[in-house]
Amino acid sequence: MNIRVGHGYDVHRWGAENKPLMLGGVEVPHDDGLLAHSDGDVVLHAISDAVLGALGLGDIGRHFPDTDAQFAGADSAGLLSHIMQLASERTFSVGNIDVTIVAQQPKMAPHIEAMRQRIASLLSVANDAVNVKATTTEKLGFVGRNEGIACHAVVLMVASS
Repeated sequence: MNIRVGHGYDVHRWGAENKPLMLGGVEVPHDDGLLAHSDGDVVLHAISDAVLGALGLGDIGRHFPDTDAQFAGADSAGLLSHIMQLASERTFSVGNIDVTIVAQQPKMAPHIEAMRQRIASLLSVANDAVNVKATTTEKLGFVGRNEGIACHAVVLMVASS
């Protein structure tokens, strides 16, 4: 069986007032949004980087540079859909994915299941192939100081026979 593992990591800082907080393709109620060229969805960005990494295709910035105006305000779900098309063209699909959101706030627990379902839909996998969890940094570092949110994603990609 031809399998590949990829890891993705993304960070965005707080400070985009009047911008919705998008995490895992889900709008999470919060007073502040994340600064980014796109919609700032750190979860979908980390997943995108994990898939691209497993395929040996670089990172999200290589495919959707923040210097390109056409990606300003881009929907990260659309970017991930394009990346999944690249995977399909190479006969790879997601086996499973594990995501860790690192944020001091807001509380993620009420939104985890919706994120899980949205991510499963975007990746064309069963819900039980997607795990989403969250942690704080116990008020340490930039996350602990509420300066931003980070996310790690690990994906197992499987090639069709």
